[in-house]
Amino acid sequence: MLLITGANGQLGTALRELYPDALAVDADVLDITDEKAVLTFARENRIDAIVNAAAYTAVDKAEDFPDLCRKVNVDGVRNLAKTGAKIVHISTDYVFDGKACAPYVETDATAPQSVYGQTKLEGEKALFETAENAVVLRTAWLYSPYGNNFVKTMRRLGAEREKLSVVFDQAGTPTNAFDLAAAVKAVLPDVSGHGLYHFSDEGVTSWYDFTVAILRLSGLTKCKVRPIRSAEYPMKAARPSYSVLDKTKIKKTYGIDIPHWQESLEKCLTRF
Repeated sequence: MLLITGANGQLGTALRELYPDALAVDADVLDITDEKAVLTFARENRIDAIVNAAAYTAVDKAEDFPDLCRKVNVDGVRNLAKTGAKIVHISTDYVFDGKACAPYVETDATAPQSVYGQTKLEGEKALFETAENAVVLRTAWLYSPYGNNFVKTMRRLGAEREKLSVVFDQAGTPTNAFDLAAAVKAVLPDVSGHGLYHFSDEGVTSWYDFTVAILRLSGLTKCKVRPIRSAEYPMKAARPSYSVLDKTKIKKTYGIDIPHWQESLEKCLTRF
């Protein structure tokens, strides 16, 4: 039986469409930070494969509540690994410091600049230390029609306001949760030993240019977007200024055809 954790989130919702027969649970059904509960649940439901889409993702709040963040992103991952099931686990571009000027490959040195990024990196290590068969997929700038995300926020603000100010000096790649779910489905059957891969949609953009595209494709062109520097919009947790991920490894290994972020954004917006 396949277990999907974080089933009510962006990726979890997409995965439920791809795996309608899977056992999909959220924290109200299974608290992954409770080792005994996880092991009992896995045994009783004969879980032999897990996609872990559960995570503490409140990046700024994590700076104030590091223990809670670590409990979910590290201890929870370790507990799932202890079940003996093969696992596909989702990680993040925040494991890097964002100081690169070329797309990050899987072997690049990690240097997280936030509690969230640090706990996600520790979660990767806990998984590989505990699980015999596990794959980590690092992704970035995830969005979908579900849950809380940048696309939904910009659409709401674009409809409410005449002007928006958005940072232009952070570069990365928006990723449609349904594209990531498709990558998970390609990887899961072949999980054996340990694997680490990067996955996002193709292309590069800034949060400013991403916002312009969101509003244009949503027909919200009356709202004007002003580019600003990150220093003009200070946040508690540091964000990588450059977090483009190199997908060469996953494309070669699994023959995945990855769409450009603009194509995927347009497709996603038809679901709204």
